[in-house]
Amino acid sequence: MLDLTYEAPKVKTISGAKSDWELVIGMEIHAQIASNAKLFSGASTKFGAEPNNNVAFVDAAMPGMLPVINDFCVEQAVRTGLGLKAQINLTSAFDRKNYFYPDLPQGYQISQLYHPIVGEGEVLVEMGEGIARRVRIERIHIEQDAGKSIHDMDPAMSFVDLNRTGVALMEIVSRPDIRGPEEAAAYVGKLRQILRYLGTCDGNMQNGNLRADVNVSICQPGAYEKFIKTGDFSHLGTRCEIKNMNSMRFIQQAIDYEARRQIQIVESGGSVDQETRLYDPDKGETRSMRSKEEAHDYRYFPDPDLLPLVIEQSWVDDIAARLPELPDQKKARFIADFGLSDYDASVLTAEAENAAFFEAAAAGNDGKLAANWVINELFGRLKKDALDITQSPIKPEQIGQIVSLIKSDAISGKIAKDVFEIAYSTGRDPAEIVETEGLKQVTDTGAIEAAVDEIIAANPAQVEKAQANPKLAGWFVGQVMKATGGKANPKAVNDIIMTKLGL
Repeated sequence: MLDLTYEAPKVKTISGAKSDWELVIGMEIHAQIASNAKLFSGASTKFGAEPNNNVAFVDAAMPGMLPVINDFCVEQAVRTGLGLKAQINLTSAFDRKNYFYPDLPQGYQISQLYHPIVGEGEVLVEMGEGIARRVRIERIHIEQDAGKSIHDMDPAMSFVDLNRTGVALMEIVSRPDIRGPEEAAAYVGKLRQILRYLGTCDGNMQNGNLRADVNVSICQPGAYEKFIKTGDFSHLGTRCEIKNMNSMRFIQQAIDYEARRQIQIVESGGSVDQETRLYDPDKGETRSMRSKEEAHDYRYFPDPDLLPLVIEQSWVDDIAARLPELPDQKKARFIADFGLSDYDASVLTAEAENAAFFEAAAAGNDGKLAANWVINELFGRLKKDALDITQSPIKPEQIGQIVSLIKSDAISGKIAKDVFEIAYSTGRDPAEIVETEGLKQVTDTGAIEAAVDEIIAANPAQVEKAQANPKLAGWFVGQVMKATGGKANPKAVNDIIMTKLGL
């Protein structure tokens, strides 16, 4: 595992406030389960379909239609719980959350309030090299998504698209352990990374497949520690919930604004009302959506159409045995096996596909050199071309060939960049490029020495300057490399020049 120091969050000082205040943040992450079918029907979950195309009779709440649980969605929730080191509850149950909204045909949402499938877990959020925060997970429950109301297609009417109705969601509820905007964004990023490694959610925030409700409150320094010791929420300030955040940048901005708003209210002698708010990114501010008094009374009760969900421990153990290597484990292994820096290992394990590409390129090669080529050359070029690693024109084995050619002194680092460009553009193998394009490095010391002698003889004044100031010997290296078309071994050139000049 990673060697991490668990650092207590520091007091968050808000500029313009009369005194220091601490932020206390809890989050509810709604993650769409990666499944081809919905939670209680066989309707497709494909994004971008024509409105109301992916709707089964049960999704549309047709009379007499009964929900049938999708086993795969349950498995995905269990995988997520195991990946977050959480307790898996072998018995869970579904409840009806009753409220009226035009895009909710049944008039209720099937969820799990009292008996969730996953209990307490944790996420380790790195906040710098070797520094981590531990965010506790309270629960994960399965629920169905609602549809979508569309208000901008007609000036006089609204429309309803039920394609999302019944899509399976995991609601991942954290404890109020997050203490600042940056930490909140880092938590969402880490959770998204884990879900993508597990394959239980694609993490696409733009499509709404991962979105967050952010609960923000303020308190005086020391109050949070009292809450941790006692579990008494009265030590914390009144919280406000910011709904449906689907951008990590906006999450940070919304928290910062909301904290300042609450501080201004309290320091002006007022009190914060518990309410649900929305964030307006154009104005950079939150605005009231509904107050506690206006909030729905959901009137939860057990769903009479669904029996309690009972799973076997042996089934859970089988899922656990098939879990992939997760980001923290992979990062620790890359550091140990390949000698990578913390930063390089973090970059390479940010996405599972990046890590797999690197590992294939580094197989049997110098890991550090392979990492350098993947991070600096390949990732830089892919970013320039607006491609991701799955669209890379160059294969990991070809990067591995370039690394091998450098290590064997067949080519120099400079020539390697030319080889990379040709391979990237044409798909040709680096070894074949070196051979057919005549790019093999000159390692014959006799040939290099002859070139050095010729340049020294032609530049006596420069020889005197270099002997007086050894730093100027680099001029001769450049001239020899130029004379040999960049093919001479730079180290051999440097050694011969230093010997010839008596330096």
